[in-house]
Amino acid sequence: MKVHTTNYYNAFIAISEDCNEEEGKIPPMKEEAPSIAALQFNLIQENPYKYTSDDVVFQVYAQKNNINKADYVEAREKLFSKGQPCLRASPLTKKYGWGIHFNEEGKMAIYGCGSEEYKNFVSGDMVTIVKAMRNKKS
Repeated sequence: MKVHTTNYYNAFIAISEDCNEEEGKIPPMKEEAPSIAALQFNLIQENPYKYTSDDVVFQVYAQKNNINKADYVEAREKLFSKGQPCLRASPLTKKYGWGIHFNEEGKMAIYGCGSEEYKNFVSGDMVTIVKAMRNKKS
């Protein structure tokens, strides 16, 4: 079975061109049904450079679909047996103003678009820069 991935290495996902935020904004957290943005934000913000994109995509999928930890291996294989949207399509990068840096191991951390770190990533040549997907077709 072919395995697809959403991972990036030595890359930075800059916010989408039509994102209106001037700094990273924390997604609202609803206790009864947390949004994908809130789940992604909490997982990445609390664990900088611990997880790959595939790890975060799967953890959010597992939480949203109430998958038991005992079923994680099979569920992850099934999820990545077909292509999944990468974090260029994440509400963090499209709506809330967060850029995502991936190190050489593919582990990631987020930086608000108003931060010095964000500005250094997008103005330098240390990593490959890719833009988040636009919110609206132009």
